[in-house]
Amino acid sequence: MSALDKPKLDRNHVLALLRDMIRVRRFEDKCAELYTQEKIRGFLHLYDGEEAIAAGVIPALGPLDRVVTTYREHGHALVRGVPMTKIMAEMYGKAEGCSGGRGGSMHVFDADTNFYGGNAIVGGGLPLATGLALADRMQGADTVTACFFGEGAVAEGEFHEAMNLATLWSLPVLFVCENNGYAMGSALARTESETDIHQKAASYGLEARQVDGMDVVAVEAAARQAIGKIRETGKPTFIECKTYRFRAHSMFDAQLYRDKAEIEEWRKHGPIVRFQGWLRENHLIHESDVAQIEADADAEIAGAVAFAEGATWVPVEQLAQNVHGPAPVPPEPTTPSGALVEITYREAVKQAIRDAMIRDDRVFLMGEDVGAYGGCYAVSKGLMAEFGEDRIRDTPLSESGFTGAGIGAAAAGMRPVVELMTVNFSLLALDQIMNTAATIRHMSGGQFGVPLVIRMATGAGKQLAAQHSHSLEGWYAHIPGLKVLAPATLEDARGMLWTALEDPDPVLVFENVMLYNMTGKIDSNAGAVDISRAVVRREGRDLSLITYGGSLFKTLAAAKLLATDGIEAEVIDLRSLRPLDDAVIMASVAKTRRALIVDEGWRSGSLAAEISARIMEQAFWSLDAPVGRVCSAEVPIPYPKHLEDAAIPQAPDIVAAARAMLGRA
Repeated sequence: MSALDKPKLDRNHVLALLRDMIRVRRFEDKCAELYTQEKIRGFLHLYDGEEAIAAGVIPALGPLDRVVTTYREHGHALVRGVPMTKIMAEMYGKAEGCSGGRGGSMHVFDADTNFYGGNAIVGGGLPLATGLALADRMQGADTVTACFFGEGAVAEGEFHEAMNLATLWSLPVLFVCENNGYAMGSALARTESETDIHQKAASYGLEARQVDGMDVVAVEAAARQAIGKIRETGKPTFIECKTYRFRAHSMFDAQLYRDKAEIEEWRKHGPIVRFQGWLRENHLIHESDVAQIEADADAEIAGAVAFAEGATWVPVEQLAQNVHGPAPVPPEPTTPSGALVEITYREAVKQAIRDAMIRDDRVFLMGEDVGAYGGCYAVSKGLMAEFGEDRIRDTPLSESGFTGAGIGAAAAGMRPVVELMTVNFSLLALDQIMNTAATIRHMSGGQFGVPLVIRMATGAGKQLAAQHSHSLEGWYAHIPGLKVLAPATLEDARGMLWTALEDPDPVLVFENVMLYNMTGKIDSNAGAVDISRAVVRREGRDLSLITYGGSLFKTLAAAKLLATDGIEAEVIDLRSLRPLDDAVIMASVAKTRRALIVDEGWRSGSLAAEISARIMEQAFWSLDAPVGRVCSAEVPIPYPKHLEDAAIPQAPDIVAAARAMLGRA
């Protein structure tokens, strides 16, 4: 350890360490009291006993460094400099809270101090921190991201995926495991075959050490050394802090899993007791110093409570605020060149990625086999040779880890395009997509956004059997905070990506596997397209056929067949599944007075059911017949071709349903 890394234990410094710990302890004591008074609700996880870790680590960070933490984060936030008034108001759920009253105890955010929030998902912050550090590395920033988490997170896949990614890519992350001995109510020895956590981290090749987390000086020394090493090498480091929480896991916890004698024994060796005793023995403080620190903390807490009590509730009229960022201006249509080029859907997507990377240095593509292999569906073939391994980034088979890293990189200012090889693999990243990407803007009160694009192949028809043939886009369209696209045409495959990358929110793009080989001609000057509007692909008067993605061309074929019987069907391509363009749907239904929805998802709980419900709510009196649906059969997609074809909507099925609706069956 260099002289610069060593804590300087002069009077001012030791008083600062003691002040931080006492301030946190007293704040948490007050929060427990307020909880019993029902002023603070929900889950409340207190930091009593672990104060030395926040006090030792966070002051060693610089103001531009970032902090990601877990649901037990009040101590981290206080030491980081988030105003106590704003933290307390957030605990009350008031508008003046640091997260605008949207996060509560487990989701404290503060952009002014680069505090990227608590996270209620165990281990959920690890990929986010990795992504923040990835952005710093790619942008050449000399900053560190500190990530705090409990020992319970070590059992989660995100822990292992983050350790591997951070080491593999040499990312400037300081991982701090606050090992308090119990993952909720289970002792570490009951849940882990290997209880030496820092050795687990070391197995991934990063520098890791264990420290007494009840000794603030030891923690600070380890933190200074680790942060200095990260700034010098750019590589991640890991500190396991052995500590103990004096209170329950949360205020709901009856603590039946440990006895009072164990807690009292640990309290005798708590971080404040130990440090105060050492300072007295070495005549570094006076009793009056402690009294003054406690009095100052109590006064600040009283002021914070008064601030929270007097703060305002978020008006109900603002319920929908901070779900999405400001809507971007729709792109201006490009001027056609008049020259048509023949292109495949696959090549159109590739050219969209290439164009985005040329336009904006912040754009990069990452995912499984997107680089040297060229992508599972050959979409990115050749791009690594053109843009290099840093911007066409092969990842491990760790969907949650690299999707979370994409989220973090986007939150730090990059514009990642994350490719998930197939839609079923996206379920391994669902936690990161739903609990972080879709919620961080809302939970932070609009302070942080995630301008991320996630692409994935979807749909059946390739004889890939039940595990690789899902159409789950309707599931994702259920989640507020996301935008969901289904490009069907060559123009949309070429033009949606750039518009999505300019959006301030996470956009999921579902590319149907049966479209990749589709060939057609588009204008050589085809550019960005509006991603918020449905399009009428065929005009008609007798009924509206409403569909999207891979079913569009089957629906158009069905409309052509119906025309031979004198039935003129209007075909609507939804294009955007969230938000849905109700205006185009309702205008069509008002004209044709009949609606048939074609959806490759399963019928029960489908996107088709949602559209049907909206038509019934908004256009019921225009209808001359019940809304119809043609969906996939309620079976896992079979492997044999004849059964697979029978399981998903086909043109004859659409024709039959349309004829029946018109009484011509």
